[in-house]
Amino acid sequence: MISGLTEDAIVEQAGRAGSHFAVRKAQMHDIGPILTVINGYAAKGVMLPRTELDVSEDIRDFSVIVSEGRLVGCGALHFYSPSIGEIRSLAVAEDAKTLGIGRRLIEALVREASHYSLDAVFAFTYVPGFFGKMGFQEVERGELPLKAWKDCVRCPKFQCCDEIAVMRVLRPEYGANSQRYLQPEDSHLVQLPVLRQLDRR
Repeated sequence: MISGLTEDAIVEQAGRAGSHFAVRKAQMHDIGPILTVINGYAAKGVMLPRTELDVSEDIRDFSVIVSEGRLVGCGALHFYSPSIGEIRSLAVAEDAKTLGIGRRLIEALVREASHYSLDAVFAFTYVPGFFGKMGFQEVERGELPLKAWKDCVRCPKFQCCDEIAVMRVLRPEYGANSQRYLQPEDSHLVQLPVLRQLDRR
């Protein structure tokens, strides 16, 4: 699934990251601004377009960052099982890049995942180095739960996806146990990997 978090959206310029940003869970009145940010990237082919219905159904997944009453970034934590969730729909307003908003969003979503006692969170990204600085490691996309691919069939890059899968283990005992299944009774889910650095030669 195409991400909106690109290199220029997560680079922080020294001295520009301010403390006037408020991170909170999204509310229904945020749907319009969320759509504006996401669909602005969708028009460039960077994210999948979302509809008002899409965001309304998923509004409880979203967190937003607001500055002086204006929404400047959004991201969502979507649950796939009692043990794993995906960080997705990350987008930062064009005029608010380089202010550390992408980092703040990911930090907030990881905290939320920990609050719900998830074992791990994953994401698809074009900037694995940035996620690496935040405790994520690259994994083989085929080892993620198949349910995580349900949005991919709508993506124009479905047959030639160039995003990289990354995962962050939140409970150390989880990452050490490669035999643990997400939901053993669900044959549509696959084993999660022991996290490792991929050979990218």
